[in-house]
Amino acid sequence: MDHSHHNHHPNNERNAKGTEAAEKIAEKTLHAHNRAIPNEGQHPSGHGEHGHDHHAMMIDDFRKRFWVSLLLSVPVIIISPMVQDILGYRLEIPFNMYIAFALSSVIFFYGGWPFLTGFRDEVKKGAPGMMTLIAIAITVAYIYSTAIVFGLEGMDFFWELATLIVIMLLGHWIEMKSVLGASRALELLVSLMPSEAHVIRGGETVDVRIDSLQKNDLILIKPGEKIPADGLIEEGESYVNESMLTGESKPAQKVKDDKVIGGSINGTGSLKVKVQGTGEESYLNKVISLVQEAQKTKSDTQHLADKAARWLTYIALFSGFATFAVWLIIGAELAFALERMVTVMVISCPHALGLAVPLVVAISTAISAKNGLLIRNRTAFENSRKITTIIFDKTGTLTEGSHQLARIISFHPAYPEKELLRLAAGVEQNSEHYISQGILKQVKAENITIPTAESFNYLPGKGLEGTVEGRSVKVVGPNYISEFGIQVPESDAEEGVETVVYVLIDGTVAGFISLRDKIRPESAEAIRILKANGIKNLLLTGDNDRVARSVSDTLQMDGFLANVLPHQKQEKIKELQAKGEFVAMTGDGINDAPALAQADVGIAVGSGTDVAAETADIILVNSNPKDIASLILFGKATYRKMIQNIIWATAYNVIALPLAAGVLYKQGIMVSPAIGAALMSMSTVIVAINAQLLRSQIKNQ
Repeated sequence: MDHSHHNHHPNNERNAKGTEAAEKIAEKTLHAHNRAIPNEGQHPSGHGEHGHDHHAMMIDDFRKRFWVSLLLSVPVIIISPMVQDILGYRLEIPFNMYIAFALSSVIFFYGGWPFLTGFRDEVKKGAPGMMTLIAIAITVAYIYSTAIVFGLEGMDFFWELATLIVIMLLGHWIEMKSVLGASRALELLVSLMPSEAHVIRGGETVDVRIDSLQKNDLILIKPGEKIPADGLIEEGESYVNESMLTGESKPAQKVKDDKVIGGSINGTGSLKVKVQGTGEESYLNKVISLVQEAQKTKSDTQHLADKAARWLTYIALFSGFATFAVWLIIGAELAFALERMVTVMVISCPHALGLAVPLVVAISTAISAKNGLLIRNRTAFENSRKITTIIFDKTGTLTEGSHQLARIISFHPAYPEKELLRLAAGVEQNSEHYISQGILKQVKAENITIPTAESFNYLPGKGLEGTVEGRSVKVVGPNYISEFGIQVPESDAEEGVETVVYVLIDGTVAGFISLRDKIRPESAEAIRILKANGIKNLLLTGDNDRVARSVSDTLQMDGFLANVLPHQKQEKIKELQAKGEFVAMTGDGINDAPALAQADVGIAVGSGTDVAAETADIILVNSNPKDIASLILFGKATYRKMIQNIIWATAYNVIALPLAAGVLYKQGIMVSPAIGAALMSMSTVIVAINAQLLRSQIKNQ
């Protein structure tokens, strides 16, 4: 990413790579979710709805079953002999047992149906889990209570059956709503898109539906309007509010050739924009696809929760049947033995465990996306708690990456400063790198006509070369100069934080161009936060030693390495890993691909609309280094919440299960099915509340 001479990428090459990577991810995720991209005649707001119709219908179904079951449970509870005994009242109703049986039958078959079918599915897969446990508990309670109605001695469990089903329906309803809510929070981004766009055709402005926009269409965005598609500004200047897309609250100034994102809001200026991305190529679609992909990919912690739930199910089934058998063997009545078995199964139901991790995942993913953090690899995100060393790329991360031209020095009378700049621009126009843009910006400011370059060639980590007006022109950094032992006149250009590129014309060093890059105001705070959390930080840059030292010393970093080529970053990461360090790498996701892939956690920064850096685990939409520190701390908080929830959802069983089985029965301590249901419910509520507390974590960083 740094200019050593810089990691240049020709426009076409870079754009093709970024778009291709993004399209691969978007396409894969779009297919996985069966999401409908608006076609001709479809309103764009329909985007993404198809993939969630089924989920929304299931939520409606659970809601209906919950309310119907709750309504029917009230009379069942009121007429229950056990409840009457507990609360000390008498309510004589004719045929009360048959009324309870009839109402409970509806609750069992209607309210309990999702658990019965879930049990069937789990058995088919050979993976008994939570549904198996719930189904067995409610079936045992129903069959036993029915037998009592028709002559078996004992007290029925209809009210426990009813309350258990109602609580389980409520828990599932809450869980499904929360997961869908997280996805919909992202899909609401689509509602940011206007329904129409002003397209300029043949000198006239025509209003067309947004779904009919084509690449390279020229569109007009009036002051205060939403930008209808990704594109490049052809004409006009304005400030654009991108906060709902990137989390950056300050409106960004946009001028000619700057990128704009569909869904952001134009300020007071009028803009003419050439459309670059529509439909699934758009930034919004890529963001939604990436986040949905992350949501459906399970992390190591989630697999741990699944394992815990499965083992808890096995333990509960074994404990339940063992409790039943032991009590029968020692001479207890059938009703008492069954009651103990049902209570054990109710208490050990891993519903809270099933909720523990998905809730945290849903919340953390949504919060992250709203703050410009796109998580592609959830395991890497959770592993950010282990990071001991973070390697920073310099340009555009710790510094602003603006690279304003500082000076032009000519060493050759045939090539005065303006001519030197003109010829260099001929080669530089083939790159999107920050330094190239700095040189081109100066050329435009001086109204210099840029010549055409032929035989263009990118020299990785060293510079660019090409033929301009029949002359061989090389624009290279210190690495190239030292590698080929080229003698250059002495100058003070490398003092301070200037970055130098030399202009070689027909093999002669004609002069140099220096540029300055300003350290971001947030960088110092980011380094301070990392140090406070015991995380070492290193600067790796392709720039010269003095530039690197200046940035490192100013920010009080733990060290730096200058004049580093892209492949050397990967080697440095390997060295650190060999010493036992858990390394995070920040880079632009394309030039730094080998290093990002090698790092334990790869963080692509400053990606802008190139959100699909394939080698990165996490993508930061903004280049703000404080986001990196926040990301690591938020990853720690997320993991902490997951583990807390897993512990809470399972630990209470250690005490509750033996009590439910009746081990302290002779001491007069016994947990009833009602208390069992209440404990299980309380565990679920605590897990849900604990997950919600995560929302405050990122705000406090």
